[in-house]
Amino acid sequence: MNVLVEIAGWAGSFVILLAYGLLSARKISGNSRLYQMLNIFGSLLLIVNTIYHQAIPPATLNFVWLGIGVFSLFRSTSHRREAG
Repeated sequence: MNVLVEIAGWAGSFVILLAYGLLSARKISGNSRLYQMLNIFGSLLLIVNTIYHQAIPPATLNFVWLGIGVFSLFRSTSHRREAG
């Protein structure tokens, strides 16, 4: 179990850094579904790791990060439906 939790933590970190790198390189937009999905997925993986290790401050940060990603994804989806 411990190995899977560590893999989740490293994968989550990689995914969030990938999202940030793509955004910084202007390969994706901060409003894009891909950017939000990468952040949501990465934060979920990091939540698994931080809760397992009982690291409450980073777990809280990742729950907030997750909430922002879900809200932004929902908002952009709603705007697309209204425009379409």
